[in-house]
Order: sequence, then C-alpha cells, then structure tokens
Amino acid sequence: MTTINGEVAAGFEPVREAFAANFTHHGDIGAAVCVYWHGRPVVDLWGGVADVDTGRPWTQGTLQLVYSATKGATATAAHMLVERGMLDLDAPVAKYWPEFTANGKADVPVRWLLSHQAGLVALDEPLPLAEALAWDPMAAALAAQRPLWTPGTAHGYHGRTWGWLVGEVIRRVSGRSPGRFFAEEIAGPLGLDFFIGLPTSKRERVSRMAYQRPAVDLTAVPAEEVPEELREQVAAWRDPNSFSNRAFAVTDPAAIDFDAPEVQAAELPSSNGIGTAQALARMYAAVIGEVDGVRLLAPEALAAATEEQAGGKDRVLLFPSRFSTGYMLPTDDNPMTGPNAFGHTGRGGSLAFADPEHGIGFGYVMNHIISGSDDVRAASLTEAVRKALA
Repeated sequence: MTTINGEVAAGFEPVREAFAANFTHHGDIGAAVCVYWHGRPVVDLWGGVADVDTGRPWTQGTLQLVYSATKGATATAAHMLVERGMLDLDAPVAKYWPEFTANGKADVPVRWLLSHQAGLVALDEPLPLAEALAWDPMAAALAAQRPLWTPGTAHGYHGRTWGWLVGEVIRRVSGRSPGRFFAEEIAGPLGLDFFIGLPTSKRERVSRMAYQRPAVDLTAVPAEEVPEELREQVAAWRDPNSFSNRAFAVTDPAAIDFDAPEVQAAELPSSNGIGTAQALARMYAAVIGEVDGVRLLAPEALAAATEEQAGGKDRVLLFPSRFSTGYMLPTDDNPMTGPNAFGHTGRGGSLAFADPEHGIGFGYVMNHIISGSDDVRAASLTEAVRKALA
C-alpha cells in the first residue's frame, strides 16, 4: 500500500480516495494532486516514489516535468501581455517578429500561433538538438519555414513548435525569454515552484520518469487486425512523413531525453515545464480569481483568452480537439470539471486546468508515463472533484 501524504478539506475526501486508487489500480508510481477552490487549497496530496532506481520517496517538494501541460503556463504569460496592451492577437506575427514574413507568412496573426492554426507543425529540415535547445537557431528556422497547410484553414496540434513560436513572440514583445517572464511575472508573485528552464540548484528535487511499454505495438499488427476506430491513427504512426510523426520530429535526433540535465535547463515553453501540482493549481486559481492578493487575468481578458478558436478533427492528432488561444478546452475524452473549464494535458497523464464556473484550480503530476485510452488517472481525479462539488 502506498502511503498518501497531505491534506484534504471536508467534502473533498473523494479526491483522496481516487488518488489512492490510482496507485493501487491504475499504475501510479509517484504523483501529486492539488485542488484550489475559490482561491484556497482544499486538496494537497502526494505519494509514492520519485525515482524507481534509487527508491527516493516523493515528497511535498518533489518537482515533476509535465510535458505539454507547460503550454498552459506559457499561454497565461502571453495573455498577460495582451491584457497590458503590449500584444495584439489579431496583429500579424511579423509586426513583432519581422523575419516571420518569409514564405508567405506576412499576414498570419498571432492568434493562429496560439490556436494551432498556423500550419507550422514541422520543419522541412529538423535541427540538431543542441541548436534547438539554444533557442535562436530554432526561432530562425521557424521564421523561414513554409506553412504545411494554408494558415487559418485548419488546425493541428503544434506539439513541439508551439513553444518556440509563441515563446519568440513573448520574447520580442517583453524583452525577456518566456521562462524568465514566467519566473518574474507569474511564479515570483505567486510563490510557485514551477520553472520553464530549470535552475541547476533545483535539479536534485526532480522526479525521474518511468515509461510504460504498450501491451501491444499496433504499428506491428497487420492492418486488417487493427481496430477500425484506430486504423487512421495507426497508419499515420507508420508513415514517417505524416503530420502525426513530423510534429514530434523537429529535432535530430527526434527523440528527446527529457530527463537529461541540458534539456531540463533549456527553455522549451511547449514541453519542459517542471514543477509541482500545487504550483499548477495555484497558478490556474490565480488566472480565474484572486489568490493571496494576486490575480493574473482580469475577467474581460479571461473571457477573451478562453474563447474557442479551433475545434473538430485535428490534422496531427487525428481525433477531435478544441483550443482557445493557447488553452485546451473540454472534450468528451477530457471533460475536466465542466464545459467552461480550460487548461492543458501533458504527455503520459499530467493535467492542469481552471474552471471559473466552479472556482477550481487543478493540478495533477506524475512520473509514470502511460499513453492511450488505458490511462484513467487524471479522469478519475477530475470525476472525484466533480463528485465533491456536487
């Protein structure tokens, strides 16, 4: 039995039960979950092992890389610049980033970068990883890249490139790298343990990830034996030239070791945010309301930031997705806690979001990376939150 540490407020006991069940039944190794309700913490739980090789226990201060849940933090930074009048989402990207005009992109608005509509999911020539981590070479490559579809006509998840695209706009507008802007304008005022670009002094607190191997490799199964509802996706996974593969192969090598010190130290605003569940829940709580005197977005800015921009079948993921300008919106597969919620998932299970209707800020982080429909951990926790609210 895994010991569950932390506290829950009266009425939120179902979340503790669901969190414990994730260890006993759903594969969690080390994890944490936090819920803020109307600006105050009502759930703060953690348990398990932070490093399966050494047995290091997960503590309240353990930091976890959350993959694409980072995008929600980066989107919040962008919308703070919008609210301050420094960034216009309907202005051409080239207004702030003149080099972006190349290859017919002069009229692409900032809004389409944030909402995955720019057609820049991949590079014609992937960059060496060291150059991508250095930032400027990747920004230059994306500025020169031709769109892979007519911008604004479709949406497809810019899994890797989104961070450099949106991050470069933040850098041009604010004069600060996206990681530094987040640290100074969001993490600092709120006291968050969350980093886009990990300081060396924090590395010893980071959990090490474990990756679940799929029970069946569908790409090795004869096509006629693949379940019909998965055939299009499996065909795309088998095709190295599909958007589904190319979107995650913008570096050479394509596979990135996110446990590596140099990767964690770099700023990848799409995918290498490292922090606690408490930090994510607290951030989202401050997006929708006041937390200890800090509010990140005013109600008018929040409404604009969470308005749907793109929905329907995703050209990269090949299933329905919904996006505002930077945030994921609820779907049947990820309902969060209600139709007005917004936030972002991360590869393998992490989830962070806000629900202004119910006053919820939510963060769940874990080190066991599980892909596919078998992973019910975040869904079980959000269902438990809904039960507590009811």
